[in-house]
Amino acid sequence: MPTYPTRCLQFLHDLHNSSRAASNVNGAEKDTHSRVHLKILVAGAGLGGLATAIALARKGHSVIVFEQAPELAEKVGAGIQIPANSARLLLKWGIEPYLINQAVEPGGISFRRWKEGNVIGYTKLIPDFRETFGAPYYVIHRAHFHNALYQLALSLGVEIRVNSKVEDYDIDVPSLTLENGETFVADLIIGADGIKSLARQKFLNYEESPLAPTGFAAYRATVDVAKMKSDPDVSWLLEKPGLNIWIGDMRHVMTYTIAAGQSFNMVLSHPENTDPSTWKPATALEDMRKHFEGWDSTLVKIIQMVDKTLKWPVLTGKKLDRWIAPSGKCLILGDAAHAMVPYMSEGAAIAVEDGAALATALDKVQSKDNLLQALKIFEKVRVERSSQMQDASLLNGKIWHYADGPEQAARDEAMRPEVEGRHFLHSPNQWSDPVTQAWCYGYDADTAIDEAFDKLNTKLVNGHSLTNGHR
Repeated sequence: MPTYPTRCLQFLHDLHNSSRAASNVNGAEKDTHSRVHLKILVAGAGLGGLATAIALARKGHSVIVFEQAPELAEKVGAGIQIPANSARLLLKWGIEPYLINQAVEPGGISFRRWKEGNVIGYTKLIPDFRETFGAPYYVIHRAHFHNALYQLALSLGVEIRVNSKVEDYDIDVPSLTLENGETFVADLIIGADGIKSLARQKFLNYEESPLAPTGFAAYRATVDVAKMKSDPDVSWLLEKPGLNIWIGDMRHVMTYTIAAGQSFNMVLSHPENTDPSTWKPATALEDMRKHFEGWDSTLVKIIQMVDKTLKWPVLTGKKLDRWIAPSGKCLILGDAAHAMVPYMSEGAAIAVEDGAALATALDKVQSKDNLLQALKIFEKVRVERSSQMQDASLLNGKIWHYADGPEQAARDEAMRPEVEGRHFLHSPNQWSDPVTQAWCYGYDADTAIDEAFDKLNTKLVNGHSLTNGHR
């Protein structure tokens, strides 16, 4: 393999992917079970926890997921994006039958100027992402995505226990204890319990929250598509599925249809430095509309159609260099390990990657004595990847939010070739920038772990390779 940055062998990668897809008649790849069977407990049945459980169950491990909520339902937010780097994994795992009737595949992403609404940047998704990255780019209602993961997990034999709040951990056994006093012992425990993670505190002894405010908050809302279709001033936005992002001074609005095209999802980001405890839900609608006064009349009209909204602080996770407990028997992943601002729409996707990477790393293990070595390689690969995505997400928050002036004009001019269909070598639009696009959406979490094991050529004390050729 080349020792330098190049894509000259991309054709071989494409050939491998096309051959693999052709042999996959049911939409999901068959997986072989790992040599070492592990009993694994997962705390948290969110998107990351369920994705991890699916990846591990496919490798033959026994998995129990504990969720503190009395019922499994994603109620936070509305729309979520499933970019190609996670869609590729999910489709390989067999999620398509549970997802296909709810997901929307947008044709492209249009960046619009805040004042007039004219297109200043554009990323073509169909057919480009399927052809280039071997997977689609979906948008979907968060609850529908969550349910699809849940159904797939059940079909693979994952045990999911609701109303099961984890109260404590013993990282040396390892075991976890529920609020009702029940204790469960395992070979490995995974904390996928979100930004307010108890596992992070217990496994890594973090007393302080690793979350940092960004000076922004976001209103989340949906608009009934039927209402928009009745108004010719805004109905044109629904003619073809697509993402539209209005960007301006310290603010942006991300929109797209979800629920099989029946609901119009909106995320409205704005400056906010006050304490969330002081926010008043009763004035949220009025406050939201004030933030976007004077913006594109089409956008303003859609905002006027919103009849309820929720406001959320936009937080970013401080970078953690450790995910594994000192015992080597417990670890964190997903938002518990790498919360990030939503400006690359990659938070859930990186959690899906975590699950895939962990399952692939454990697949290398020859005996339970080698577990820590495999986890260390997983940790190294995933800390680097997630940290870089945190950086990319924060950078978008700067690129999008220029006030009118020299930087804004230069940004818009640099995106002009992609709007006009001309060739370009770089772009401020990270969905289109060739280098960023390949890094973000062309990334394969399974392959990255394979390559890390090959590169490090990890050896056991007795001289035998950890992988011993097992791929």
